[in-house]
Amino acid sequence: MHLIWLRTDLRLHDNTALTAASQRGPMAAVYLITPEQWLAHDDAPCKVDFWLRNLQALSKTLGELNIPLLIRTAATWDQAPSVLSMLCRELSVESVHVNEEYGIHESRRDAAVSKALQAAGVTFHSYLDQLFFQPGSVLTKTGTYFQVYSQFRKVCYTRLHSALPQMVAAPKAQAALKLKSDPIPNTVEGFEPPSDTLRALWPAGEDEARRRLDAFADQQISYYKDERDFPAKPGTSQLSAYLAAGVISPRQCLHAALQTNGGEFESGDMGAITWINELLWREFYKHILVGYPRVSRHRAFRPETEAVAWRNAPKDLAAWQEARTGLPIIDAAMRQLLETGWMHNRLRMVVAMFLTKNLLIDWREGERFFMRHLIDGDLAANNGGWQWSSSTGTDSAPYFRIFSPLSQSEKFDSEGVFIKHWLPELATLNKKDVHNPEAAGGLFGVADYPRSIVDLKKSRERALAAFRSLPSRHAAGGEYE
Repeated sequence: MHLIWLRTDLRLHDNTALTAASQRGPMAAVYLITPEQWLAHDDAPCKVDFWLRNLQALSKTLGELNIPLLIRTAATWDQAPSVLSMLCRELSVESVHVNEEYGIHESRRDAAVSKALQAAGVTFHSYLDQLFFQPGSVLTKTGTYFQVYSQFRKVCYTRLHSALPQMVAAPKAQAALKLKSDPIPNTVEGFEPPSDTLRALWPAGEDEARRRLDAFADQQISYYKDERDFPAKPGTSQLSAYLAAGVISPRQCLHAALQTNGGEFESGDMGAITWINELLWREFYKHILVGYPRVSRHRAFRPETEAVAWRNAPKDLAAWQEARTGLPIIDAAMRQLLETGWMHNRLRMVVAMFLTKNLLIDWREGERFFMRHLIDGDLAANNGGWQWSSSTGTDSAPYFRIFSPLSQSEKFDSEGVFIKHWLPELATLNKKDVHNPEAAGGLFGVADYPRSIVDLKKSRERALAAFRSLPSRHAAGGEYE
Protein backbone atom coordinates (compact mmCIF):
# COMPACT_ATOMS: atom_id res chain seq x y z
CA MET A 1 0.00 0.00 0.00
CA HIS A 2 1.17 3.53 -0.80
CA LEU A 3 -0.13 6.78 0.62
CA ILE A 4 -0.43 10.37 -0.54
CA TRP A 5 -0.65 12.88 2.30
CA LEU A 6 -2.75 15.72 0.89
CA ARG A 7 -2.19 19.29 2.08
CA THR A 8 -2.61 22.38 -0.14
CA ASP A 9 -2.97 20.22 -3.26
CA LEU A 10 -6.65 19.30 -3.26
CA ARG A 11 -6.96 18.10 -6.84
CA LEU A 12 -6.82 15.01 -9.01
CA HIS A 13 -5.27 16.52 -12.16
CA ASP A 14 -1.64 17.62 -12.45
CA ASN A 15 -0.91 16.45 -8.91
CA THR A 16 2.71 15.26 -8.87
CA ALA A 17 2.63 13.31 -5.59
CA LEU A 18 -0.74 11.71 -6.32
CA THR A 19 0.38 10.43 -9.71
CA ALA A 20 3.73 9.23 -8.31
CA ALA A 21 2.00 7.28 -5.52
CA SER A 22 -0.47 5.71 -7.97
CA GLN A 23 2.39 4.40 -10.11
CA ARG A 24 3.74 2.39 -7.16
CA GLY A 25 0.70 0.17 -6.72
CA PRO A 26 -2.47 0.20 -4.61
CA MET A 27 -2.84 3.56 -2.87
CA ALA A 28 -4.92 5.63 -0.48
CA ALA A 29 -5.00 9.34 0.37
CA VAL A 30 -4.99 10.95 3.81
CA TYR A 31 -5.73 14.47 5.00
CA LEU A 32 -4.90 15.72 8.50
CA ILE A 33 -7.35 18.04 10.28
CA THR A 34 -5.08 20.23 12.47
CA PRO A 35 -7.30 22.78 14.26
CA GLU A 36 -4.80 24.17 16.78
CA GLN A 37 -2.18 24.61 14.06
CA TRP A 38 -4.67 26.42 11.87
CA LEU A 39 -5.57 28.75 14.74
CA ALA A 40 -1.87 29.40 15.43
CA HIS A 41 -1.38 30.26 11.75
CA ASP A 42 -4.41 32.60 11.69
CA ASP A 43 -6.13 30.55 8.99
CA ALA A 44 -9.50 32.13 8.17
CA PRO A 45 -12.70 30.23 9.00
CA CYS A 46 -13.90 30.75 5.41
CA LYS A 47 -10.63 29.21 4.16
CA VAL A 48 -10.97 26.16 6.44
CA ASP A 49 -14.54 25.78 5.18
CA PHE A 50 -13.25 26.02 1.59
CA TRP A 51 -10.73 23.23 2.32
CA LEU A 52 -13.48 21.00 3.74
CA ARG A 53 -15.79 21.63 0.78
CA ASN A 54 -12.99 20.86 -1.66
CA LEU A 55 -12.12 17.69 0.26
CA GLN A 56 -15.73 16.56 -0.14
CA ALA A 57 -15.52 17.16 -3.89
CA LEU A 58 -12.12 15.45 -4.13
CA SER A 59 -13.28 12.44 -2.08
CA LYS A 60 -16.02 11.86 -4.64
CA THR A 61 -13.59 12.18 -7.57
CA LEU A 62 -11.03 9.87 -5.97
CA GLY A 63 -13.79 7.42 -5.09
CA GLU A 64 -14.58 7.05 -8.80
CA LEU A 65 -11.00 5.75 -9.18
CA ASN A 66 -11.33 3.47 -6.12
CA ILE A 67 -8.84 5.64 -4.17
CA PRO A 68 -10.09 6.00 -0.58
CA LEU A 69 -9.61 9.36 1.19
CA LEU A 70 -8.96 9.00 4.92
CA ILE A 71 -9.31 11.76 7.50
CA ARG A 72 -7.17 11.87 10.64
CA THR A 73 -6.89 14.53 13.34
CA ALA A 74 -3.66 15.92 14.78
CA ALA A 75 -4.23 19.00 16.93
CA THR A 76 -0.90 20.46 15.82
CA TRP A 77 1.76 19.51 13.30
CA ASP A 78 3.91 18.22 16.18
CA GLN A 79 1.52 15.25 16.31
CA ALA A 80 1.74 14.54 12.57
CA PRO A 81 4.69 12.06 12.86
CA SER A 82 2.90 9.83 15.38
CA VAL A 83 -0.51 10.03 13.66
CA LEU A 84 0.93 9.18 10.25
CA SER A 85 3.23 6.47 11.64
CA MET A 86 0.24 4.78 13.28
CA LEU A 87 -1.75 4.93 10.04
CA CYS A 88 1.16 3.44 8.09
CA ARG A 89 1.35 0.55 10.58
CA GLU A 90 -2.40 -0.07 10.32
CA LEU A 91 -2.33 -0.21 6.52
CA SER A 92 1.14 -1.74 6.02
CA VAL A 93 2.16 1.31 4.01
CA GLU A 94 5.47 1.09 2.12
CA SER A 95 5.81 4.71 0.96
CA VAL A 96 4.32 8.13 1.68
CA HIS A 97 4.21 10.85 -0.99
CA VAL A 98 3.78 14.61 -0.53
CA ASN A 99 4.00 17.78 -2.56
CA GLU A 100 6.46 20.22 -1.01
CA GLU A 101 5.19 23.14 1.06
CA TYR A 102 7.26 26.15 2.06
CA GLY A 103 7.84 27.98 5.33
CA ILE A 104 9.79 27.17 8.49
CA HIS A 105 7.01 25.25 10.22
CA GLU A 106 6.13 23.31 7.09
CA SER A 107 9.77 22.29 6.56
CA ARG A 108 10.19 21.19 10.18
CA ARG A 109 6.94 19.22 10.07
CA ASP A 110 7.96 17.34 6.94
CA ALA A 111 11.47 16.64 8.26
CA ALA A 112 9.99 15.20 11.49
CA VAL A 113 7.47 13.05 9.60
CA SER A 114 10.15 11.80 7.21
CA LYS A 115 12.42 10.83 10.11
CA ALA A 116 9.63 9.00 11.98
CA LEU A 117 8.48 7.10 8.91
CA GLN A 118 11.97 6.09 7.84
CA ALA A 119 12.61 4.76 11.36
CA ALA A 120 9.55 2.57 10.81
CA GLY A 121 10.78 1.38 7.41
CA VAL A 122 8.45 3.62 5.36
CA THR A 123 10.01 5.71 2.59
CA PHE A 124 9.06 9.41 2.34
CA HIS A 125 9.02 11.13 -1.04
CA SER A 126 8.45 14.85 -1.64
CA TYR A 127 7.95 16.55 -5.00
CA LEU A 128 8.16 20.00 -6.53
CA ASP A 129 4.54 20.88 -7.35
CA GLN A 130 3.48 24.32 -6.02
CA LEU A 131 6.21 26.11 -7.98
CA PHE A 132 7.83 26.10 -11.39
CA PHE A 133 11.34 26.01 -9.92
CA GLN A 134 12.87 24.47 -6.83
CA PRO A 135 13.76 27.18 -4.27
CA GLY A 136 17.53 27.46 -4.31
CA SER A 137 17.75 26.74 -8.04
CA VAL A 138 17.09 30.33 -9.20
CA LEU A 139 20.03 32.26 -7.79
CA THR A 140 22.20 35.29 -8.46
CA LYS A 141 25.67 34.89 -9.97
CA THR A 142 27.07 34.96 -6.43
CA GLY A 143 24.81 32.06 -5.40
CA THR A 144 22.30 33.97 -3.27
CA TYR A 145 18.52 34.25 -3.51
CA PHE A 146 17.28 37.14 -5.58
CA GLN A 147 15.98 40.17 -3.70
CA VAL A 148 14.84 42.13 -6.76
CA TYR A 149 11.85 40.75 -8.60
CA SER A 150 12.79 41.97 -12.10
CA GLN A 151 16.13 40.12 -11.92
CA PHE A 152 14.44 36.99 -10.63
CA ARG A 153 11.86 37.15 -13.43
CA LYS A 154 14.56 37.49 -16.09
CA VAL A 155 16.23 34.25 -15.00
CA CYS A 156 12.84 32.52 -14.77
CA TYR A 157 12.00 33.55 -18.33
CA THR A 158 15.31 32.14 -19.58
CA ARG A 159 14.66 28.87 -17.78
CA LEU A 160 11.04 28.65 -18.96
CA HIS A 161 12.08 29.23 -22.56
CA SER A 162 14.49 26.29 -22.41
CA ALA A 163 12.31 23.89 -20.40
CA LEU A 164 8.62 24.42 -19.70
CA PRO A 165 7.34 22.66 -16.55
CA GLN A 166 5.18 19.81 -17.79
CA MET A 167 1.86 18.76 -16.34
CA VAL A 168 1.47 15.20 -15.04
CA ALA A 169 -1.28 12.79 -16.09
CA ALA A 170 -4.07 12.03 -13.63
CA PRO A 171 -3.94 8.58 -12.02
CA LYS A 172 -5.99 5.77 -13.54
CA ALA A 173 -8.64 3.79 -11.68
CA GLN A 174 -7.24 1.07 -9.45
CA ALA A 175 -8.77 -2.22 -8.33
CA ALA A 176 -11.25 -1.68 -5.50
CA LEU A 177 -9.79 -1.93 -2.00
CA LYS A 178 -11.51 -3.15 1.17
CA LEU A 179 -10.54 0.19 2.71
CA LYS A 180 -13.35 2.74 2.63
CA SER A 181 -13.19 6.56 2.57
CA ASP A 182 -13.90 8.45 5.77
CA PRO A 183 -16.71 11.02 5.90
CA ILE A 184 -15.47 14.60 5.51
CA PRO A 185 -16.58 16.84 8.39
CA ASN A 186 -18.73 19.84 7.51
CA THR A 187 -17.20 21.98 10.26
CA VAL A 188 -14.15 22.09 12.53
CA GLU A 189 -14.42 23.35 16.09
CA GLY A 190 -12.99 26.84 16.45
CA PHE A 191 -13.88 27.85 12.89
CA GLU A 192 -17.31 29.39 12.42
CA PRO A 193 -18.79 28.36 9.05
CA PRO A 194 -19.24 31.31 6.68
CA SER A 195 -22.54 32.45 5.25
CA ASP A 196 -24.15 30.65 2.34
CA THR A 197 -23.74 33.90 0.41
CA LEU A 198 -19.95 33.74 0.82
CA ARG A 199 -19.88 30.03 0.01
CA ALA A 200 -21.81 30.64 -3.19
CA LEU A 201 -19.07 33.02 -4.37
CA TRP A 202 -16.50 30.21 -4.12
CA PRO A 203 -17.98 26.89 -5.30
CA ALA A 204 -15.76 23.93 -4.46
CA GLY A 205 -14.11 21.48 -6.81
CA GLU A 206 -11.72 21.16 -9.70
CA ASP A 207 -14.46 21.52 -12.28
CA GLU A 208 -15.25 25.02 -10.99
CA ALA A 209 -11.56 25.97 -10.87
CA ARG A 210 -11.05 24.75 -14.41
CA ARG A 211 -14.19 26.54 -15.59
CA ARG A 212 -12.85 29.81 -14.13
CA LEU A 213 -9.44 29.30 -15.71
CA ASP A 214 -10.89 28.46 -19.12
CA ALA A 215 -13.32 31.39 -19.03
CA PHE A 216 -10.55 33.78 -18.00
CA ALA A 217 -8.07 32.50 -20.61
CA ASP A 218 -10.70 32.50 -23.37
CA GLN A 219 -12.52 35.77 -22.65
CA GLN A 220 -10.81 38.01 -20.09
CA ILE A 221 -7.06 37.59 -20.16
CA SER A 222 -6.55 39.98 -23.09
CA TYR A 223 -8.12 42.78 -21.01
CA TYR A 224 -6.24 41.88 -17.82
CA LYS A 225 -3.46 44.46 -18.11
CA ASP A 226 -5.94 47.30 -18.67
CA GLU A 227 -8.74 46.25 -16.33
CA ARG A 228 -7.07 44.48 -13.39
CA ASP A 229 -6.71 47.73 -11.36
CA PHE A 230 -10.40 48.67 -11.49
CA PRO A 231 -12.29 46.99 -8.64
CA ALA A 232 -15.75 47.54 -10.16
CA LYS A 233 -14.76 45.57 -13.29
CA PRO A 234 -14.48 41.77 -13.53
CA GLY A 235 -10.87 42.15 -14.65
CA THR A 236 -9.17 39.46 -12.55
CA SER A 237 -9.20 35.66 -12.76
CA GLN A 238 -10.88 34.96 -9.38
CA LEU A 239 -8.57 31.93 -9.10
CA SER A 240 -6.51 32.91 -6.05
CA ALA A 241 -8.51 30.81 -3.57
CA TYR A 242 -8.22 27.76 -5.84
CA LEU A 243 -4.47 28.27 -6.28
CA ALA A 244 -3.92 28.73 -2.54
CA ALA A 245 -5.78 25.48 -1.74
CA GLY A 246 -4.15 23.66 -4.65
CA VAL A 247 -7.47 22.97 -6.39
CA ILE A 248 -5.70 24.13 -9.53
CA SER A 249 -1.97 24.14 -10.18
CA PRO A 250 0.30 26.99 -11.29
CA ARG A 251 1.37 24.78 -14.21
CA GLN A 252 -2.24 24.53 -15.39
CA CYS A 253 -2.49 28.32 -15.18
CA LEU A 254 0.77 28.87 -17.04
CA HIS A 255 -0.13 26.46 -19.85
CA ALA A 256 -3.57 28.06 -20.27
CA ALA A 257 -2.01 31.54 -20.55
CA LEU A 258 0.65 30.35 -23.01
CA GLN A 259 -1.95 28.59 -25.13
CA THR A 260 -3.86 31.86 -25.38
CA ASN A 261 -0.68 33.71 -26.32
CA GLY A 262 0.80 31.34 -28.89
CA GLY A 263 3.39 30.00 -26.46
CA GLU A 264 4.98 33.42 -25.83
CA PHE A 265 6.04 34.84 -22.44
CA GLU A 266 7.36 38.26 -23.36
CA SER A 267 5.57 39.25 -26.55
CA GLY A 268 2.09 39.08 -28.00
CA ASP A 269 -1.00 39.58 -25.85
CA MET A 270 -0.12 42.10 -23.11
CA GLY A 271 -2.88 40.75 -20.86
CA ALA A 272 -1.44 37.24 -20.96
CA ILE A 273 2.10 38.54 -20.42
CA THR A 274 0.95 40.56 -17.40
CA TRP A 275 -0.89 37.58 -15.86
CA ILE A 276 2.13 35.29 -16.29
CA ASN A 277 4.11 38.04 -14.58
CA GLU A 278 1.73 37.76 -11.60
CA LEU A 279 2.28 33.99 -11.46
CA LEU A 280 6.00 34.73 -11.22
CA TRP A 281 5.42 37.24 -8.37
CA ARG A 282 3.74 34.36 -6.53
CA GLU A 283 6.79 32.22 -7.25
CA PHE A 284 9.17 35.00 -6.13
CA TYR A 285 7.57 35.41 -2.70
CA LYS A 286 7.69 31.66 -2.03
CA HIS A 287 11.40 31.63 -2.91
CA ILE A 288 11.89 34.59 -0.52
CA LEU A 289 10.15 32.58 2.22
CA VAL A 290 12.71 29.79 1.81
CA GLY A 291 15.78 31.95 1.19
CA TYR A 292 15.11 34.42 4.02
CA PRO A 293 13.38 32.41 6.78
CA ARG A 294 13.01 35.46 9.03
CA VAL A 295 9.92 36.50 7.08
CA SER A 296 8.29 33.27 8.34
CA ARG A 297 9.07 34.45 11.87
CA HIS A 298 7.12 37.74 11.60
CA ARG A 299 10.33 39.69 11.03
CA ALA A 300 10.83 42.47 8.51
CA PHE A 301 12.88 41.56 5.46
CA ARG A 302 14.75 44.85 5.87
CA PRO A 303 16.23 44.62 9.38
CA GLU A 304 16.59 48.39 9.80
CA THR A 305 12.81 48.81 9.54
CA GLU A 306 12.34 46.89 12.80
CA ALA A 307 13.19 50.26 14.37
CA VAL A 308 10.12 52.04 12.91
CA ALA A 309 8.22 53.67 15.79
CA TRP A 310 4.85 52.12 14.99
CA ARG A 311 1.89 53.67 16.83
CA ASN A 312 -0.07 51.75 19.42
CA ALA A 313 -3.49 52.99 18.29
CA PRO A 314 -6.17 50.38 19.04
CA LYS A 315 -9.08 52.70 18.15
CA ASP A 316 -7.62 53.51 14.74
CA LEU A 317 -6.84 49.83 14.12
CA ALA A 318 -10.40 48.86 15.04
CA ALA A 319 -11.82 51.55 12.73
CA TRP A 320 -9.71 50.13 9.88
CA GLN A 321 -10.71 46.54 10.66
CA GLU A 322 -14.40 47.43 10.95
CA ALA A 323 -14.60 49.58 7.79
CA ARG A 324 -15.33 52.89 9.51
CA THR A 325 -12.29 55.03 8.73
CA GLY A 326 -14.37 57.69 6.98
CA LEU A 327 -12.45 57.14 3.73
CA PRO A 328 -14.86 55.43 1.31
CA ILE A 329 -12.38 53.46 -0.79
CA ILE A 330 -10.79 52.03 2.38
CA ASP A 331 -14.11 51.17 3.99
CA ALA A 332 -15.59 49.70 0.79
CA ALA A 333 -12.52 47.47 0.37
CA MET A 334 -12.67 46.28 3.99
CA ARG A 335 -16.38 45.49 3.65
CA GLN A 336 -15.61 43.47 0.54
CA LEU A 337 -13.06 41.48 2.56
CA LEU A 338 -15.37 40.91 5.51
CA GLU A 339 -18.33 39.84 3.38
CA THR A 340 -16.64 37.84 0.61
CA GLY A 341 -13.35 36.56 2.07
CA TRP A 342 -11.53 38.31 -0.77
CA MET A 343 -10.29 41.76 -1.69
CA HIS A 344 -9.31 43.20 -5.06
CA ASN A 345 -5.51 43.26 -5.36
CA ARG A 346 -5.21 46.99 -6.09
CA LEU A 347 -7.22 47.66 -2.94
CA ARG A 348 -5.05 45.31 -0.87
CA MET A 349 -2.18 47.68 -1.60
CA VAL A 350 -4.28 50.78 -0.90
CA VAL A 351 -5.63 49.62 2.47
CA ALA A 352 -2.23 48.24 3.49
CA MET A 353 -0.47 51.48 2.72
CA PHE A 354 -3.16 53.44 4.55
CA LEU A 355 -2.75 51.30 7.69
CA THR A 356 1.04 51.32 7.70
CA LYS A 357 1.71 54.83 6.44
CA ASN A 358 -1.28 57.08 7.23
CA LEU A 359 -2.09 55.36 10.52
CA LEU A 360 1.53 54.26 11.13
CA ILE A 361 0.34 50.94 12.55
CA ASP A 362 2.63 47.89 12.38
CA TRP A 363 2.21 45.92 9.14
CA ARG A 364 2.00 42.69 11.19
CA GLU A 365 -1.41 43.79 12.51
CA GLY A 366 -2.70 44.05 8.95
CA GLU A 367 -1.01 40.85 7.84
CA ARG A 368 -2.67 38.94 10.69
CA PHE A 369 -6.09 40.47 10.08
CA PHE A 370 -5.94 39.61 6.37
CA MET A 371 -4.95 35.99 7.11
CA ARG A 372 -7.87 35.68 9.53
CA HIS A 373 -10.36 36.74 6.85
CA LEU A 374 -8.96 35.82 3.41
CA ILE A 375 -10.23 32.71 1.64
CA ASP A 376 -7.04 32.86 -0.47
CA GLY A 377 -4.74 33.55 2.49
CA ASP A 378 -1.21 32.40 1.67
CA LEU A 379 1.73 33.17 3.96
CA ALA A 380 4.23 34.02 1.23
CA ALA A 381 1.91 36.20 -0.88
CA ASN A 382 0.25 37.92 2.07
CA ASN A 383 3.53 38.62 3.86
CA GLY A 384 5.13 39.76 0.61
CA GLY A 385 2.25 42.12 -0.12
CA TRP A 386 2.20 43.65 3.35
CA GLN A 387 5.96 44.10 3.47
CA TRP A 388 5.88 45.66 0.00
CA SER A 389 3.24 48.22 1.00
CA SER A 390 4.89 49.04 4.33
CA SER A 391 8.36 49.48 2.75
CA THR A 392 9.84 46.81 5.04
CA GLY A 393 10.15 44.07 2.41
CA THR A 394 12.32 42.96 -0.45
CA ASP A 395 12.00 45.08 -3.58
CA SER A 396 9.26 47.01 -1.76
CA ALA A 397 7.76 50.42 -2.43
CA PRO A 398 10.21 53.14 -1.30
CA TYR A 399 9.12 54.62 2.03
CA PHE A 400 8.27 57.97 0.44
CA ARG A 401 5.82 56.33 -1.96
CA ILE A 402 2.52 56.72 -0.14
CA PHE A 403 -0.71 56.12 -2.01
CA SER A 404 -3.36 58.76 -1.38
CA PRO A 405 -6.65 56.92 -0.79
CA LEU A 406 -8.47 59.83 -2.46
CA SER A 407 -6.43 59.86 -5.65
CA GLN A 408 -6.48 56.03 -5.85
CA SER A 409 -10.23 56.13 -5.44
CA GLU A 410 -10.71 58.81 -8.11
CA LYS A 411 -8.37 57.02 -10.51
CA PHE A 412 -9.59 53.44 -10.18
CA ASP A 413 -13.25 53.91 -9.19
CA SER A 414 -13.92 57.22 -10.91
CA GLU A 415 -17.71 56.78 -11.07
CA GLY A 416 -17.89 55.47 -7.51
CA VAL A 417 -19.51 52.20 -8.64
CA PHE A 418 -17.44 50.01 -6.32
CA ILE A 419 -17.80 52.38 -3.37
CA LYS A 420 -21.58 52.65 -3.74
CA HIS A 421 -21.94 48.87 -4.01
CA TRP A 422 -20.24 48.30 -0.66
CA LEU A 423 -21.31 51.57 1.00
CA PRO A 424 -24.96 52.00 0.02
CA GLU A 425 -25.22 54.83 2.55
CA LEU A 426 -23.26 56.90 0.02
CA ALA A 427 -25.42 55.93 -2.96
CA THR A 428 -26.99 59.39 -3.35
CA LEU A 429 -23.66 61.25 -3.64
CA ASN A 430 -22.42 62.38 -7.03
CA LYS A 431 -19.29 60.88 -8.55
CA LYS A 432 -17.09 63.68 -7.19
CA ASP A 433 -18.35 63.76 -3.60
CA VAL A 434 -18.51 59.99 -3.17
CA HIS A 435 -14.73 59.81 -2.85
CA ASN A 436 -14.57 62.38 -0.08
CA PRO A 437 -17.98 62.87 1.58
CA GLU A 438 -16.47 64.97 4.35
CA ALA A 439 -15.56 67.72 1.89
CA ALA A 440 -19.13 67.76 0.60
CA GLY A 441 -21.04 67.28 3.80
CA GLY A 442 -20.62 70.60 5.54
CA LEU A 443 -20.18 70.74 9.30
CA PHE A 444 -21.44 67.25 10.14
CA GLY A 445 -20.47 65.28 7.06
CA VAL A 446 -22.82 62.73 5.49
CA ALA A 447 -25.50 61.10 7.66
CA ASP A 448 -24.69 57.50 8.69
CA TYR A 449 -21.08 57.78 7.54
CA PRO A 450 -18.16 58.68 9.82
CA ARG A 451 -15.79 61.56 9.33
CA SER A 452 -12.21 60.66 8.41
CA ILE A 453 -10.18 59.37 11.37
CA VAL A 454 -6.96 60.93 10.05
CA ASP A 455 -5.66 63.99 8.23
CA LEU A 456 -4.07 62.52 5.11
CA LYS A 457 -1.50 65.27 4.63
CA LYS A 458 -0.31 65.40 8.26
CA SER A 459 -0.22 61.61 8.56
CA ARG A 460 1.85 61.38 5.39
CA GLU A 461 4.42 63.76 6.88
CA ARG A 462 4.42 61.71 10.12
CA ALA A 463 5.19 58.52 8.16
CA LEU A 464 7.98 60.17 6.18
CA ALA A 465 9.56 61.40 9.42
CA ALA A 466 9.32 57.94 11.00
CA PHE A 467 11.13 56.30 8.09
CA ARG A 468 13.69 59.08 7.64
CA SER A 469 14.85 58.58 11.21
CA LEU A 470 15.75 54.92 10.68
CA PRO A 471 19.35 53.71 10.90
CA SER A 472 21.00 52.92 7.59
CA ARG A 473 20.76 49.50 6.07
CA HIS A 474 24.36 48.69 6.91
CA ALA A 475 24.16 49.93 10.48
CA ALA A 476 21.22 47.59 11.03
CA GLY A 477 23.18 44.48 10.11
CA GLY A 478 24.50 44.95 6.61
CA GLU A 479 22.90 44.01 3.33
CA TYR A 480 20.15 41.46 3.62
CA GLU A 481 21.93 38.28 4.51
